[in-house]
Amino acid sequence: MTGPNGPRRPRLPLRLPAWTATLTWKAAVFIVVMCCALAALLGVLVHVAVTNQTVGQARERALSRLDDATKQYEAGGRLGPGAGIDPPGLPGRLRDLAVGGQRGTMVGDHDRTPTVWAAGPADGGRAIAVEVDYAQGARTIDGLDRAILGSSVLAIGATLLVGAFAVTRVTRRLHLTARVARRISAGDLDARVHDPRTRDPGRHQDEVATVSGALDTMASSLQGKLLSEQRFTADVAHELRTPLTGLHAAAELLPPGRPTELVRDRVAALRTLTEDLLEISRLDTRNERVDLDAVRLAPLAERVLRASGAEGAEVELIVVRDLVVESDGRRLERVLGNLVANAVKHGAPPVSLTVDGPVITVRDHGPGFPDYLVEHGPQRFRTEGTTKGHGLGLTIALGQARVVGATLTFTNVEQGTGAVATLTLPGAERLSGDEQDEVRA
Repeated sequence: MTGPNGPRRPRLPLRLPAWTATLTWKAAVFIVVMCCALAALLGVLVHVAVTNQTVGQARERALSRLDDATKQYEAGGRLGPGAGIDPPGLPGRLRDLAVGGQRGTMVGDHDRTPTVWAAGPADGGRAIAVEVDYAQGARTIDGLDRAILGSSVLAIGATLLVGAFAVTRVTRRLHLTARVARRISAGDLDARVHDPRTRDPGRHQDEVATVSGALDTMASSLQGKLLSEQRFTADVAHELRTPLTGLHAAAELLPPGRPTELVRDRVAALRTLTEDLLEISRLDTRNERVDLDAVRLAPLAERVLRASGAEGAEVELIVVRDLVVESDGRRLERVLGNLVANAVKHGAPPVSLTVDGPVITVRDHGPGFPDYLVEHGPQRFRTEGTTKGHGLGLTIALGQARVVGATLTFTNVEQGTGAVATLTLPGAERLSGDEQDEVRA
């Protein structure tokens, strides 16, 4: 859109602060609104009732004095104080009503004083009227209104405090349940809410306790199933090692030839798969120990390329900035080796291994990672399309990275133009100037 002074900026939607989305704030607003509505309703009812009673009593006194004044006027006597014929200050509407032959009363001001007027017909088209001081009644109503307002504010404040305390207790339990759920989703299957209301079966449970108990039950069931799966995987891998070792030895005794090569290749693939399963089982137990040592990243990356056999034309090593980190060199080599092997096998050249301080990236120019892998991370025994593999290499790389305290992320550069695996190491220390010159040399 454009205006006389140039293009107009589009109006951004109004966004409330984050704390306004909390249940405590919403409950507080609801309590305040309901208390204000209830206080206003009760205040109006009390005000109307008291005002009608006070004004009614004043009108009765005014009409009683009007009767006395009318009798004195008809008897030819002198009218008392506060009574007169067409007195000054008599409201015009009330005078017109009296001249018309009817009696009436009206609340008004006379000399800045609240007054109740009563008037009736007199001879000669005139009106006889009396006035009654209404100042005391007006002060009573004003005092009542202030008392209603003060008590309403006090009641709203007390109700808000009590309601906030009660809601905060509920929200605190909800926050605890949410934190435990996040810990479980992060892999901590031992996390539990342990709401005290769920420990006594005979005790009535509220909705929060029901949710907490369901979460604990779900976590226990999930933990049991995962432990059973891990034990099964470890047992199968252990049972396969012995026959595969014998099968490998027997394959070595076969005469040379194409069938022998195929047998040896399949036996080697089975042994690799078995070792991967055993490694995943050890990672699942989360009992792996880290052997910390000072590790230089550039030489480690060179060893990874030499061990993978992808050094040279297939994979390019780029050292932007070398560092010394305190980590487990064997596990880092395992992580980088799996990342390079995955890029070479499933990506497309050129493949680059870049060391830039504590950040090591492996990039290829293939079709990129699958969407599920970018969003949720690698999953064992899951591949897409005609891709060969078991999905264990990246799973092991992610598990070993967690063991050393590193962060491993998977992204795509652009659709169909390459995949990037980024390993970020903790506790990195910059090399000294002499060491950096040595690396560049």
